Amino acid sequence: MYKVQLQQFEGPLDLLLFFIRRDELDVHDIPISQIADEFLAYVQFMEEVDLDGVGDFLYMAALLIGIKTRMLLPTSEVDEDGEPIDPRQELVERLLEYIRFKEASDHLTARYEERIRQFTRGEAAAAVAPVAEPGSELVEATVFDLVSALRRVLTMVPAVDDHEVESEAYTIEEQQDFLEATLRSEGRHSFVDIMRGRSKPFIITAFLAVLEMARRGELDIFIEGGHDDFYLTLLPKDETAHDE
Repeated sequence: MYKVQLQQFEGPLDLLLFFIRRDELDVHDIPISQIADEFLAYVQFMEEVDLDGVGDFLYMAALLIGIKTRMLLPTSEVDEDGEPIDPRQELVERLLEYIRFKEASDHLTARYEERIRQFTRGEAAAAVAPVAEPGSELVEATVFDLVSALRRVLTMVPAVDDHEVESEAYTIEEQQDFLEATLRSEGRHSFVDIMRGRSKPFIITAFLAVLEMARRGELDIFIEGGHDDFYLTLLPKDETAHDE
């Protein structure tokens, strides 16, 4: 069991790295056709969920499709040594540079957290990183790690006849209240199980509520095994008072 420390929702290069690390791909030999198709599917799904920053992802999707097209066509482009130019080269260089940047950022973050642990009073003491529960390992994750579970839940939405469709509207605040009440009465619970049998608008709004509650430190997110489900635990009010 892994306790998730949710990272900020970032950009298209993070989504590419998510695919590469998930499938254990060689960054120097990216299967561009597979990645481009899956990237585009994620972007279309993100548009439907209405997550922020989709414009940057659309640009990257267009870039990937362009690279995929160039790889399918005969090419006469060569480098200074007369060797064929790999259409993926520019993307690989951007990814490697971004990886170096993220590693440097992670190193600085680790140094900062090490430093604040030397204090026991004031703001520094309150900023100490969360501690995983006994029997769990603390891991970092992005929204991408949770989107797979959301996509799985949406495939389980019961079919409805056209003439039975009624307009449904839910707010994030309403779904936060629903999640809090559910977790308070039933304890740690699977997101998939909570959403089973619910409508599509209900599920999407509830997912956004989960992200908001996690951002505010009102619940813990756990993952077990694969990325097709995650588990939620409500945190006591006194543990989240400083965030509010």
